[in-house]
Amino acid sequence: MAEDIFEIQPSTIENIDLAVFEYINKSFDLFSSTNEGFKKVPVVWVGAERANQIKNNKDLRDDQGVLILPISTLERVSIAKNLDRKGTYWGNVGQEGLIISRTIKQDKTANFLNADSKKKTGAQQGSGHGQINFPSKSDNKKIVYETVTAPLPVYIDLVYKFSIRTEYQEQMNKLLAPFITRPYGLNIITLRRNEHYYEMFIGEDYNLNNNLASMDEAERTYVTDIELRVLGYLMGEEDNQKNPKITKKENAVEVKIPRERVIFGDIPSHIDKKGFYRD
Repeated sequence: MAEDIFEIQPSTIENIDLAVFEYINKSFDLFSSTNEGFKKVPVVWVGAERANQIKNNKDLRDDQGVLILPISTLERVSIAKNLDRKGTYWGNVGQEGLIISRTIKQDKTANFLNADSKKKTGAQQGSGHGQINFPSKSDNKKIVYETVTAPLPVYIDLVYKFSIRTEYQEQMNKLLAPFITRPYGLNIITLRRNEHYYEMFIGEDYNLNNNLASMDEAERTYVTDIELRVLGYLMGEEDNQKNPKITKKENAVEVKIPRERVIFGDIPSHIDKKGFYRD
């Protein structure tokens, strides 16, 4: 019989970052009118080095190395472990972990049932039938379960700053509209990546950092910062985790305690007619 394979992708800080980035880039899918037509506004993760951005995203800058507007950036600004916001799992189960699967081990359960059935009927030998695989009318109470556990989720609060930079007021107005109208009357967005779910909340204030009032010779730009709060969780310690990430355990169905004479190897003082010794 083929062994069951459990594949669980880890929930890491990087996975949460990518979940936020992919949602902004794909779900919002911002477009704006430019001098070259109606084009998609690129979303740039500011954590990358400038040399890497120039090499892999040549369309972001012109020949002089100046950013081509409009453009948007995403940055993680803080992480906090708030014990008052623990998400779904409030109980502290310690090292036992989170139970994700519990199945019956049919082969080992059948071995216990066959062993009981093989015993001959009698007052001393038990209540078996003298053969294995004999149909049993009573409920089998010696059931072996295989339990699969994963590390317990540890919830964290992450704050991101999403910035939009444009050349014209009209561009900024149209790019801000989706963040104001979505998700309509609510303020919660579900993020999903690698079968993990996170909750994102869009800030109520939209900070305008324009340089219009200076009236100097610098290029006029419109900048708006939007705060994104994400309730995420971590499972395990990634490469620094010493314990197994996925643990399989089997329960004990029968406990036997040998007699002291058997433990210490004493020679019995008397044996019955059948050659069987019982203290």
